[in-house]
Amino acid sequence: MNARHTATERLKLGLRRALLRADLDLGRDAFVQRVARTLADRDIDTVLDIGANEGQYAALVRAAGFSGRIVSVEPLPDAFDRLQRRARPDRQWVGDRRAVGAEPGRTTIRVSANSFSSSVLPLTAAHLHVAPESRVVESIEVDVTTVLDLAAAHTLVPERTLLKVDTQGFESAVLDGAGEWLDHVAAVQLEVSHVELYAGQALEPELTARLAGHGLVPWTNDPGISAADGRLLQSDVLFVRA
Repeated sequence: MNARHTATERLKLGLRRALLRADLDLGRDAFVQRVARTLADRDIDTVLDIGANEGQYAALVRAAGFSGRIVSVEPLPDAFDRLQRRARPDRQWVGDRRAVGAEPGRTTIRVSANSFSSSVLPLTAAHLHVAPESRVVESIEVDVTTVLDLAAAHTLVPERTLLKVDTQGFESAVLDGAGEWLDHVAAVQLEVSHVELYAGQALEPELTARLAGHGLVPWTNDPGISAADGRLLQSDVLFVRA
């Protein structure tokens, strides 16, 4: 090993140690880049971004090279306003201010202090233990639509669409409202929980088995929240048609 290579490796190791002390990490081939490559490989030109919050996911997938159409759906008014400001310069990115569930109507969302943990479902003690900033600060009434109604309203073609669902434990209800779309959609990305973080939510094994029944298999994933003892609590999984 030459001196230049040794110095480079020492620098990388020092940087990695510093990041780990700050509870951060640095790696190659980020999850969103793998998602973007999958979209390109499978000719997926539309993302239906359900549970968009302030548009963080859409902004990341854009930065990773996805240039197709994005429909971001978010019910919280403050988060939606920030989403709209972020999307405004992008002609291929539109917002829709509604919640998504099994059927159209109205529902109550428990708004968390950190906004992105807000959910229709109550938080569990396990969630609050690992993320106290998720505590509920208010409840608001919002309109609810379904994946099928969104697809019709925005003329989405399932065979060319990624259905991304990040609804804080409400994923099963969103899938209920997708109906026959699940037999045709090109890919689904879910935020899945490995322990109950929201009361009554479907956990990863149930959601994986459900999507398998529609011909969708796990393709790539990204570890998310872990407990202090190292147990994985939540992750993002991309499923594609087998």
